[in-house]
Formats: sequence, C-alpha cells, structure tokens
Amino acid sequence: MPGIQQTRVLPYSAEQMFDMVADVSRYGEFLPWVVATRVRSDSETEMLADMLVGFKALREKFTSRVDKQRPSEIRVHYIDGPLKDLDNHWKFRSLGPDSCEVDFHVYFEFRNALFEKLAGQYFDKAFRKMVAAFEERAAGLYSKVS
Repeated sequence: MPGIQQTRVLPYSAEQMFDMVADVSRYGEFLPWVVATRVRSDSETEMLADMLVGFKALREKFTSRVDKQRPSEIRVHYIDGPLKDLDNHWKFRSLGPDSCEVDFHVYFEFRNALFEKLAGQYFDKAFRKMVAAFEERAAGLYSKVS
C-alpha cells in the first residue's frame, strides 16, 4: 500500500499537538477539502467519526475509527468510503515543555490500480497541503503573542 510520511519539529508541546489532531470535529474549520465532520462516539481511547470531503461538485464520505494513546499517538483506521484503504498514523514525541517532534504517515489504496497510479501523484501534493494546514492551525491556537 503506498504511503507518504513527514516529520516536523514544532514549537508546541506533544499534548497540544495531540489535542489539536484529536479534535476531529474542528477539521472543517482549517483543513482543505473537509466540508463537514461528525463524531459518532468519542472516549479517551477511541473515536468513531465521519468526514465529508469535497472538491467542486465531488463529495465523498469517509468513516474512520480513531485509536488514541494520549499524548503520544493517534492511529486512524479506515472503515468505509470510496477508497480500498486509507489509514494514517500520528506520533508525538516530546522534546521539552514547548517543543515536540510530530511524525505523520498516510497509507492509501485505491480500489482501481490504474486510478491509484494516476491519482497517486496528486495525493502527495494534497498531503503536503494538509500538513501545512495542521501547522498553521497549531500556530493560530498555540503561538505566544509578545
């Protein structure tokens, strides 16, 4: 299954980054192409959520189970949607009270192998745009104003 990975060192605590990523209900406020989200159930360790993603007239719903290990890890497991598989994995490693390393992996598989080859090149661009959106969101939420 193809995958994309990025690691960043950010000036926020692992707890802050964990909280922001785990707040799926707010994704529509900052993530490109996310039209709406619905959290069906949520606990300290697991969440079931739907995400409606859209681009122009195209709209697709994804359902995922989110496993949470606070404050170090979030794993998102694809349950249903237009792809064959779409999982992602976040790791948050504290580097001090105001710094952490964030490691983000996305694994995807299209139902059609030819479409996977064609669309795979755009997935990388979309992934980078998503990572940038998370970083901008963290800056907006957690940057200290002097």
